[in-house]
Amino acid sequence: MNSMNRILAALAITLAAVSCGTAKQSAKYFTMDQMPDLVRSLPAPPAFGSPEFAYDSLRYFWGKEQRKDPVRAAIAERDAKWQLDTVFTTFNGAMGLELSPVNTPEIWKLLYDGVSTIEQIRVHPKAYYHRKRPFVYFNEQTLCPWEDDELRGEGSYPSGHTIRGWACALMLAEVAPEKAEDLYARGWMYGESRVIAGAHWQSDVDASRDAASIGYSKLQTSKEFRKQVAKARKEYLKLTK
Repeated sequence: MNSMNRILAALAITLAAVSCGTAKQSAKYFTMDQMPDLVRSLPAPPAFGSPEFAYDSLRYFWGKEQRKDPVRAAIAERDAKWQLDTVFTTFNGAMGLELSPVNTPEIWKLLYDGVSTIEQIRVHPKAYYHRKRPFVYFNEQTLCPWEDDELRGEGSYPSGHTIRGWACALMLAEVAPEKAEDLYARGWMYGESRVIAGAHWQSDVDASRDAASIGYSKLQTSKEFRKQVAKARKEYLKLTK
């Protein structure tokens, strides 16, 4: 990477951190610089023209076929919403609880602080690779055209939505291990929704589950995080006994 490209990449990283609301001072458990660097720990996205990219293309058209199912399309549209409270309440059914700051304050705090920390992990690789999104590559709209303009200017690899969804599934499965299978299934579906929407390549989504898991492993080293897990678990048991 030449000097100009390094400068542009650094600028992009800074802008991405600000625009995504993940500036260092907002992290609960670790700053962005303290999180693992995905550029070093995960492979680069598939190159255009590679066999892996051919599979990505096939999955893009698979996703378009899934939109013909109105129920699945509606789920993908809901999963496209970026607000954290929307992400968290996606798991109400799998948890068997109505998650909210009022009903489940300790679980909510765990999710909010944990996801806010983990999602920082996406900023560097998005800016570094600045991968073109599938709907831009194919010159089409996504299932959710209201997000298209914003997405065009942001790198596709990895998927921030998928990182959030899989991170939620991991944390909630620790709080409610007896619900783990349902939580993982919903977290997996959350990532698939990004392929169905046409906002991400399949390889973006696949890497993002690994990214969330890497971030989650980092959280295990925080004493404050472990304390909050215990509080959330205690609250869950009280509500479900």
